[in-house]
Amino acid sequence: MTGTQAYANVHKHTAGEVIDIEAFLPLVKRIAYHLKGRLPDSVMVDDLIQSGVIGLIESSQKFDATQGASFETYAGIRIRGAMLDEIRKGDWTPRSVYRKSREVSDAIAQVEAEKGREARDEEVAEALGITLKDYYHILQDTNATQLLSIDQPDHDELSEDRMVGQLKTPIAELAESDFQGALATQIEQLPEKEKLVMALYYDEELNLKEIGEVLEVSESRVSQIHSQAIKRLKARLKDWM
Repeated sequence: MTGTQAYANVHKHTAGEVIDIEAFLPLVKRIAYHLKGRLPDSVMVDDLIQSGVIGLIESSQKFDATQGASFETYAGIRIRGAMLDEIRKGDWTPRSVYRKSREVSDAIAQVEAEKGREARDEEVAEALGITLKDYYHILQDTNATQLLSIDQPDHDELSEDRMVGQLKTPIAELAESDFQGALATQIEQLPEKEKLVMALYYDEELNLKEIGEVLEVSESRVSQIHSQAIKRLKARLKDWM
């Protein structure tokens, strides 16, 4: 409530209709807690809510009902985007984590090119010159970065520009469509456990703990599987990156 007291509780959007900001605060909290379940412990839910309230207020000021989308849909996109943008500004991830993530993807690509099949955990570890235990540690450490970065396309693809009809050029749209097709093909070709984790996480929107309960493995093991799946996809889609 205090986050909105510095502003008026109601705003008029472009079409002139009054929007009661207070009525949409539960939407901010719902998005914050859902997002928190997919982020590292270092991210505080109160910070997500605070940035989400700002996104809500901006939504009420910029919403144009003539574009066809409901205010709740439009606000939900901007609220979630505001939360993700705030996290990225802080960039809590050390550069070494990004470097290790790239090294793992490169190692997977190297092994799969040599073997002509999916790379096994121990083979990737050997290519990196580390133990299997250390390899699993890297997967664990780098997964948090991927959980955040994987959310980026949703925010960009459903950004305000897309909502108001500023579409990409036909060539850009075709390239995006081709990439999505290639991505879908590669997801289908993932090892079964990795494919299942991806489906539960992105399609069913379960968090890592919930997926662990479904698969009867630890949350950390799910994190490793997810991390390896993302790196395998990056390795196989390298030409698109």
